[in-house]
Amino acid sequence: MLKLGVLGSGKGSNFRAIADAIARGELDAEVRIVISDVASAGILELARARGLRAEFVEPGRFKTKLEPEAELRVVELLQNAGVEWVVLAGYMRMIKPPLLAAFPRRIINIHPSLLPAFPGLEAWRQALAAGARETGCTVHYVDAGMDTGEVIAQRAVPVLPGDTPETLHARIQVAEHALYPDVLRTLPGAGVTGL
Repeated sequence: MLKLGVLGSGKGSNFRAIADAIARGELDAEVRIVISDVASAGILELARARGLRAEFVEPGRFKTKLEPEAELRVVELLQNAGVEWVVLAGYMRMIKPPLLAAFPRRIINIHPSLLPAFPGLEAWRQALAAGARETGCTVHYVDAGMDTGEVIAQRAVPVLPGDTPETLHARIQVAEHALYPDVLRTLPGAGVTGL
């Protein structure tokens, strides 16, 4: 069974997709803790509603990363919860050496583009602005760069005539919600039950 720690900054739709796959018996995993850098993040409410441990960690003064003390607190929370894999689900901060060192090749992220195309924020808007005919989502290992880690899997999504940022993002999220649990099933320690 995978022992997961989930980090998120927003609504938590990818966390919900993972938790639902676990609840349906399609993913042999357990979410041990959900951590957010945003006190009011929807992901924390989703976790609490499922009876899961949900923790807010004060991020400090930086916008793109945690203060070193906060990053060490995240490591401590994850380790104390017995986490083996760290899953980023809409987590909007760069991961730094304390966390990278504590979970080497055990941190994964999902990004709303076919990396290496369109790294960074609002990748769906970047795809539209570039006139891309196709975009999608990527699950990748996390390294010290911005969306630069080794790709694990991708799923393509067409850019349709008349797409707005909102319609394209919504279609990418549907692909994300299917891809992330699929990838988790392939990780070392994963198993599938009830299929």
